[in-house]
Amino acid sequence: MSDASSVIDDLGRESEELDRLVAQLSEDRWALTTPAPGWTVAHQIAHLAWTDRAALLAVTDAKAFAVEVEKALASPGTWVDEAAREGAALPPARLLAEWRAGRTALDHALRAAPSGTRFPWYGPPMSAASMATGRLMETWAHGQDVADTLGVVRTPTDRLRHVARIGVRARDFAFAVRGLSAPREEFRVELTAPSGSEVWTYGPQDAAQRVTGPALDFCLLVTQRANRADLAVRAEGPDADRWLDIAQAFAGPPGAGRAPKGEAR
Repeated sequence: MSDASSVIDDLGRESEELDRLVAQLSEDRWALTTPAPGWTVAHQIAHLAWTDRAALLAVTDAKAFAVEVEKALASPGTWVDEAAREGAALPPARLLAEWRAGRTALDHALRAAPSGTRFPWYGPPMSAASMATGRLMETWAHGQDVADTLGVVRTPTDRLRHVARIGVRARDFAFAVRGLSAPREEFRVELTAPSGSEVWTYGPQDAAQRVTGPALDFCLLVTQRANRADLAVRAEGPDADRWLDIAQAFAGPPGAGRAPKGEAR
């Protein structure tokens, strides 16, 4: 039995919340353009369905997953968009059914994974808990795109703890992917949980540089779903300030981010 059951449970809840947003949409609303350039609501769900399938292969069939990695290496700049475009071309009912089936299969596979097992991925190998955490982060982030498109304000939950943790741990990657040297010292990060019941803390308490603010705003920042200018995340120290300008919780090249509210996309 996997030791990742808690985060897998949270992944299921995050997926169900997004499912409720799209399940009753008419076909024309599946075609609405989201804040991600060139992506509709259908593209967002297709991307999640495709990534769930890739994760399922990584957990259950390493050789088949290696083939998918080769495809990615053959077209590094376009493979994500191509996969989303292929899925978005499906009728919405079929796309929704495939997303549901894929995430259910992944849920079962992650729960069955022996504790301590690590699975191949597009970056470093991942444990079941790490795989589920990554899937939750993506589900929440792409769900934010859908919510923004539909004009829905979601109530944040303490499931954001998982997204925040990835964002903190990805600090050095955010510098490296831009060809910058990461700061040598750790930062102190203090984030107020959405429930308001606690403050999530990372890094040494006596660190010279720190980041503070609402966990929701930090998660919007590191997933690049909102511009820093529109968020109540604050930095103390030059390196911490620089990090907030470039932070990203996702793998791959640096994203373009979002324009401040009021500016054109």
